[in-house]
Parts: sequence; structure tokens; C-alpha cells
Amino acid sequence: MRNNFVPRLIYSIILLLFFLQNLAAEINWPILQEGNKIFLIRHASAPGGGDPEGFKINDCSTQRNLDKTGIEQSKNIGKLFKKKNILIDKVLTSQWCRCKDTAKYAFKNYKEFSALNSVFQSPFIKNEEKQIKEIKKYVKQWKSKNKNLIMITHYSIITKLTNSTPSSGEIIIVDKNFNILDRVPTLKMGFLY
Repeated sequence: MRNNFVPRLIYSIILLLFFLQNLAAEINWPILQEGNKIFLIRHASAPGGGDPEGFKINDCSTQRNLDKTGIEQSKNIGKLFKKKNILIDKVLTSQWCRCKDTAKYAFKNYKEFSALNSVFQSPFIKNEEKQIKEIKKYVKQWKSKNKNLIMITHYSIITKLTNSTPSSGEIIIVDKNFNILDRVPTLKMGFLY
């Protein structure tokens, strides 16, 4: 009898983990398809942290950039929006190359919005309060009939707006008051939606 207990315990644990993973993957797509939501997307996978000293915002060769995983992840984000019929009004992005590339691979068309720029390190950290106010003002004035606003930005901005910690490429869906409605991880769990 004791010999059967260990395999059954292991089997039960595996089933529980599978159930929890599937439960975590349950996204409320009908609510997200209604429109009038803000999709905050942290740029896709770009190994490292921050940017090299002396980087130039207009020179991608001096910045941290998407790796192959990040490029594929960005393409999958675009495919997910099409598959789930998430209508898009505008795609706004930080001026950092890894954010613009995420937008390009996922959605093709985008506009730069400097308020979405990183405030992670000096000298940009001093702009945090001004940028957050500008983002909130933009969102308050944004009007769209049944479409959504996409904002591709950085960990530092999303954390300040939502008090949450997004992973690379994670999508945080919020209302106009930046209350979190749902989260869509796009790297760790893959696209099993």
C-alpha cells in the first residue's frame, strides 16, 4: 500500500500544477474585446538591465535590443491580437529601440510618445513625475469607439502606473484609471490561449 502512495502523490501534484497553469491562462477575452481599454505592454525580451553608459536614443547600436526570442515574442503578440479580435485605435511607443521594435514586429504601425520613455536610470529618472502626468492626461483625453489603446513601454513606467511588476513582453490591461483588469504573460507561458 505504501508503494502506491508516492506515485499517486506525484501524479496528484502534477495534475494540480497543470490545473493551476491552465487557471492562470484563463484570460477574460470578451471583456478585452469590448474596447476602450489600455494595453500596457512591456517591451519584449531584450537581455540585460538598463542601457549601456553613454547610449544614444537615436542609435540602436548603443542600446539594449530585442534578441531572437524578443522578436518572435513581438510577432506572437501581434498574432494574439488578431486571433482574439482585439481592435486597436492607436499604438504608442517609447522612443527606445527595443520598444519601437516590439511595436514594429507586433503591429507594424506606431507613433513615438516620449512620455513612455524609460525612467529607470540617470539622467531620465528625473522625468518620472512629468511623464506619468503626461500619460495620465493623454489617457483621460483619449476617446475611441470600441477600440483599444496600445502603449509599449518599460518596466519602470508600467510599475509606476499600476504598482505591478511586468515581465518582458507582458501585457497589463487597465481601464482609464489604471486599474488592472487582466494580465497576459507572453514569454513564460507561451501562447496557449
